[in-house]
Amino acid sequence: MRKIRTIRQKLSLPPVRLSFMAVGLSVFLFTAAVSAVMFFEFPAAIGAEKELPIYSVERRDKAVALTFDCAWGDEHMEAILDTLDQHGAKATFFVVNYWAEKYPDMVKELASRGHEIGSHSTTHPDLATLPKETIQKEIGTVEETVEKLTGRKTALLRPPFGSYNNTVMDAANAMGYQVIQWSLDSLDWKSLTAEQIVDRVTRNVRPGAIVLFHNNAEHAEEYLPLILDKLQSEGYEILPVGQLIYAKDYHMDRTGRQIYDGTEEPEGHGGGLEEPRGEAGVTGPGAVGESMEKDSETKVR
Repeated sequence: MRKIRTIRQKLSLPPVRLSFMAVGLSVFLFTAAVSAVMFFEFPAAIGAEKELPIYSVERRDKAVALTFDCAWGDEHMEAILDTLDQHGAKATFFVVNYWAEKYPDMVKELASRGHEIGSHSTTHPDLATLPKETIQKEIGTVEETVEKLTGRKTALLRPPFGSYNNTVMDAANAMGYQVIQWSLDSLDWKSLTAEQIVDRVTRNVRPGAIVLFHNNAEHAEEYLPLILDKLQSEGYEILPVGQLIYAKDYHMDRTGRQIYDGTEEPEGHGGGLEEPRGEAGVTGPGAVGESMEKDSETKVR
């Protein structure tokens, strides 16, 4: 017993040192608790403060939007438009100003075939790095070009690279624009086969999805008819973004999904913008895979 007592005495620490250890342990536990809260709750707080564009829409019916970013070439455009016509589908095309100026007849054809035209900026910069005035110039220039060619004003913006912040959102909203992203990236801008693109889209699509394609994608003429065949065989309706979204009585969840809050059935199944912009206004604003990631590739998106 004496040996045990002696060992305990040797192992015992002075009261002051014990106090320091207790304080240190308390600080450690408090820091750990705060870190846990920050890790799990801070993203939600950021989401609540940061304005979100539309990534997808909560729908009661099976409707989706197919969108094409137009920045390069037009060699696949006729085939894309013919395929959409053959399937009775309308899509949304986001055009960069230099593309619209280079292919003015194609812009006119988009409008004449009843498709929706949106802005993809004037020079394809990272809008999140620009001041509000410059962002609005990027939006306004392509709007003027499209209006001159089609008689219609654009009312939706897809930021290049999917890059945005509150300044981008404020600048666009002040001009009457909705900002949209996508919930399903086809990855047609990567080195995928047509079969891989078809599988990726048809396997991951959900009601209310906004799907991202590119007009210059290598396999566009192969994958598009297969995707449309599959979606329509499963009962999906293909709508322009402006007819997919809700115009009012909605809130955004933390993933950028529009949630309908109204008590009455929204018009046109999903709603749409109440008023088109311009005489025959092109309307509309804007998570699977890489939908919310900023593209780090050098290829134009």
